[in-house]
Amino acid sequence: MTNPLAHRLSRRERQIMDAVYALGQASANQVLEQMDDPPSYSSIRKLLAILEEKGHLRHIQDKQKYVYLPTQPRQNAARSAIKQVLQTFFGGNVETAVATLLSEADLELTDEQAVRLSALIDEAAGGETKNRATPSSHDRTDGHDGEEQS
Repeated sequence: MTNPLAHRLSRRERQIMDAVYALGQASANQVLEQMDDPPSYSSIRKLLAILEEKGHLRHIQDKQKYVYLPTQPRQNAARSAIKQVLQTFFGGNVETAVATLLSEADLELTDEQAVRLSALIDEAAGGETKNRATPSSHDRTDGHDGEEQS
């Protein structure tokens, strides 16, 4: 089997994967019912077969129909999708991607979430940015905790 994470998904393939992940497992009819503006039933079946060939799905037979299941845990698929979005829309720049996400007017970020995100950023930066007062204070490498060099 090929590595599913190595294959980029088309918009329709992504919609189908979203439906299968939402349901846990799904027949072609169930996928069709989950989609807004779905293609034809035969197109759904063809796309399910393509996703199976690519290694994203597997099927089991339930009486007269195939039921499809994801081959990767949702978190692995999410990680792959995030990487694809990061490369496609932000040229791999994490800072720009996060800044764009945080600047969304309808984004509601609780204080608790902000603290957790800050801790994750600190951890990703090697723990050297704890308790930073200004955005530039973590850039210092002169060993003078806040003192400017002349």
